[in-house]
Amino acid sequence: MNAAPDRPASGQAASPVLCFVGSSDIRLWSLTPVERLRRQFAREGVRQEISFAQAGRHNGPVIYIRADAVLDQPLIPILVTRPNVLIIGSTGQASTALAVQAPGHHGHAIAEILLEGIEPASGLQLLARTPDQLDAKFWKALRKRETPYAFRLTADNQPDVEWRMFMGTYKGATDLVTKHVWPRPAFAVTRWLAPRGITPNMVTLVGAVMVFLAFWLFMQGQYALGLAAAWLMTFLDTVDGKLARTTLTSSKWGDVFDHGLDLIHPPFWYVAWGIGLAHSGHPLDATTLWTVIAAILGGYVLQRIMEGISIKWLGLEIHIWRKIDTVFRQITARRNPNLVILTAFTLGGRPDWGLIAVAWWTVICLVLHGLQLAQGLAARRAGPLESWMAKS
Repeated sequence: MNAAPDRPASGQAASPVLCFVGSSDIRLWSLTPVERLRRQFAREGVRQEISFAQAGRHNGPVIYIRADAVLDQPLIPILVTRPNVLIIGSTGQASTALAVQAPGHHGHAIAEILLEGIEPASGLQLLARTPDQLDAKFWKALRKRETPYAFRLTADNQPDVEWRMFMGTYKGATDLVTKHVWPRPAFAVTRWLAPRGITPNMVTLVGAVMVFLAFWLFMQGQYALGLAAAWLMTFLDTVDGKLARTTLTSSKWGDVFDHGLDLIHPPFWYVAWGIGLAHSGHPLDATTLWTVIAAILGGYVLQRIMEGISIKWLGLEIHIWRKIDTVFRQITARRNPNLVILTAFTLGGRPDWGLIAVAWWTVICLVLHGLQLAQGLAARRAGPLESWMAKS
């Protein structure tokens, strides 16, 4: 995948090119470290790659990086935009220089630093930094505050690196089931799927089948089977996203398919649940039923409108403004917490009470979200809001 280096136009800043040093054939989530890094840098617009021999003659900046380096995505733009920052990662108990952007003619000196552990000469003016010393702890796309990882991959640390990478794909603000129940089983399933050529969209498609199956079962009043299908769908909803991020195979269509399905299906489940009560031996009278349905659907729509207003007017998602908002996101009236309520009451033999409880919890959460939004709009008058995750 070598390419002849391009020369920048006069007066134009040269874009960095990639140069891998060393080798590694160990795979993580079906990809070698070099294959992963190529995809990661491509996301930041760096696609040109040259050999080590070419790097010494390259008239411009080169990102020298070990072929066994495993870097979290927030570190990639740092290498692209900040020359002379030498990223230090870990290998078990030891530390290892992994990557740096430097002039091409420093190639041999950089190779000694990366491959042999030679201390950088003062003339190179390199700034050795570990991930926790870089301003990259807040990852807005995943709504979380977390120190990025940087590893030198070995056969011994491969299982630990895979687990750390997997957990690094989780959003910081999410529901309690996704955050605390699904990680271990989702890790096992994702690890099994990754090398078998199964794509995230295939997993999402199976999840879509479960959506329709749960809908039909709920309408028939077969709540136990319907909940089994619904919970399987929510599990697959976790797996498809983790598979996409660990294998770096996310796409715009996959994102629309996954998030569109997530957004649309819950209201239909609640309506089907209410209709199915007539077949379950626990019917609600028409007035009560449609009042409950109206409360759930109205609250569902209004809460998402509030979230849109927060993004548009406050400049951030309301769930990541304060720490209490992030904690509240774990239990707010969204699909998974509502399924917990429905499951609990169904196990108790009262699916009708479960739907009523979801309605009450939706209304309560709607009021609390209204207070959050009002507080945010008031605070916005004093200046732009900042997520607690972005504060040092």
